[in-house]
Amino acid sequence: MPSVSNTDRVLDAAHDVILTVGLRRATLTDVARRAGVSRMTVYRAFPDMQSLLAELMTREWVAEVDPVVEAVEATDDATDAAEVIARRFCAAVQALRGNRLFRRIVDVDPEQLLPYLIDRRGRSQDLVLDLVASRITEGQAVGQVRSGDPVLLARSLVLAAHGFALSAATMTTDGLTTADLDAELAVLVRGYLAPQAPR
Repeated sequence: MPSVSNTDRVLDAAHDVILTVGLRRATLTDVARRAGVSRMTVYRAFPDMQSLLAELMTREWVAEVDPVVEAVEATDDATDAAEVIARRFCAAVQALRGNRLFRRIVDVDPEQLLPYLIDRRGRSQDLVLDLVASRITEGQAVGQVRSGDPVLLARSLVLAAHGFALSAATMTTDGLTTADLDAELAVLVRGYLAPQAPR
């Protein structure tokens, strides 16, 4: 990996290049030129644009989405674990959907996201899964989240969230808004995680 300063410069440059020309037209040469570093500096760290995008999206998550979730956590008055998870989960989806880089890729180069939807998970997805699974485990320990494999429950929720993050705009007709859909996402998460009544 290049030095921290060079890594930041490369990621900043990649961010700017993608916002300007889109991911499909962006090249590592463009990124190197904008970052003011040699092409080899970039190639040694990132062999292709997909690997650079993965690192960039992870940074975007940590820099923009994670603080939003943390802010909800800091001001949240909910005590029920399923409700707490639902609120933070929805905040994460909203923050991701509003992220400029994510929005640009969805609007201009949506096919570039397909590998992360149908073939493999990215690092930022794993960050989310680990966090959600951890919260589910905590909720199960106090009897406020239903039983089940926390990893399975977390993965199922993230699969559902893909639609709310990527396709919400296709459902905002007939007076419905993304806020309406987000409210329903919270209902889905709460209902899915709520402890099941004994039969």
